[in-house]
Amino acid sequence: MSAPSSTPADPWPAPRASGPVTATVTLPGSKSLTNRALVLAAIADGPSVVRRALRSRDTTLMAAALTSLGASVDTSGEDWTVTPGELTGDAQVDCGLAGTVMRFVPPVAGLARGAVAFDGDPHMRQRPVGQVLGALRALGIDVEGDALPFTVRGTGSVRGGTVVVDASASSQFVSALLLAGARYTEGVDVRHEGEPVPSLPHIDMTVAMLREHGVAVDDAGADRWTVAPGPVRAVDRTIEPDLSNAAPFLALAAVSGGTVTVRDWPRATTQAGDALRGILEAMGCTVRFTDDGLAVTGPGELRGVDVDLHDVGELTPAVAALCALAGTPSHLRGIAHIRGHETDRLAALATELGRLGADVTEHPDGLELRPSPLRGGVFRTYADHRMAHAGVIVGAAVDGVLVEDVATTGKTFPDFAGFWAGLL
Repeated sequence: MSAPSSTPADPWPAPRASGPVTATVTLPGSKSLTNRALVLAAIADGPSVVRRALRSRDTTLMAAALTSLGASVDTSGEDWTVTPGELTGDAQVDCGLAGTVMRFVPPVAGLARGAVAFDGDPHMRQRPVGQVLGALRALGIDVEGDALPFTVRGTGSVRGGTVVVDASASSQFVSALLLAGARYTEGVDVRHEGEPVPSLPHIDMTVAMLREHGVAVDDAGADRWTVAPGPVRAVDRTIEPDLSNAAPFLALAAVSGGTVTVRDWPRATTQAGDALRGILEAMGCTVRFTDDGLAVTGPGELRGVDVDLHDVGELTPAVAALCALAGTPSHLRGIAHIRGHETDRLAALATELGRLGADVTEHPDGLELRPSPLRGGVFRTYADHRMAHAGVIVGAAVDGVLVEDVATTGKTFPDFAGFWAGLL
């Protein structure tokens, strides 16, 4: 079954689980790992192969952006080959709704010769990027503009050095500067000043990948990351499954009382989605590793949780949907920064879950949810793939949920709706 197109006038009927669901799923690769791998491969000292790369809108936009700058990214097969080339300007980069493209590519564009113009979808113009652009200016790069659309005018080299940023809105501000920093003449010394950086596992992921490419990174001090100048070694790598994309599938086990196994779940990983194991256990699920991967079995009734999701904010929509179905109250905290994601996720979740009958209170940095009977209705997604995940989770437990624009899930999971319907 293919996913039908979905518009506000033609929302997608989310399938209801008629009983406990038993399934084993193989997920596409991690978007976060794929896009970091592509950036590092494009500035490496030789060709690389990115195996099991995620093929989605965000990753094909990244491949196109790096190709426009002079790298060769062959996406024709399951394994993508990246061949670095002379970085050139006079290019246009479409960021779509991909924060990684908007933030990770400008530091690379500074190494090119000529102007590189960036723009994206209308909503993307509201997402924060000014801290990255200000940091690039401080490192010696000519940047015109402080938000999309903006232009980077490269000269073929970047001085680099020490820079101070406020990364309290997104950990990507730090990762963006670290990824290209080894190619700067003086390397880069990034210092954060402001409220705590959210989603720190994503910075840990960046640091780990840089080290795998032979780059020297010092992250021993709090709120400071130093990348030494030097070559970026070419590395062939295999991309792990996207563990954040596992959230709706494991949630399906949780709400149906069934068992869902996600194949090839790594025993050790820097992915934020690994936190699902502890969250689901706290909600009453049985979580265990098997020979196939990670298996989750749902309880008779879900328990609510009081949890700080500051480091794993991308999991909030799925966790909030589960909390709306739980038998005891929940409090999700530490996630003010997700107001700057694809949409204001806190406001969107409070509005859409409330529309379906949830007893939910929106706070500046989180949500409180109390048990309340849910009903069917239209669940709007705001062009946000994680909101669509929340909608289908509720729909698996409640009759008559209609998910608007379910195709937005193509950002990280092509034909998600068809795959989901096939499980039910």
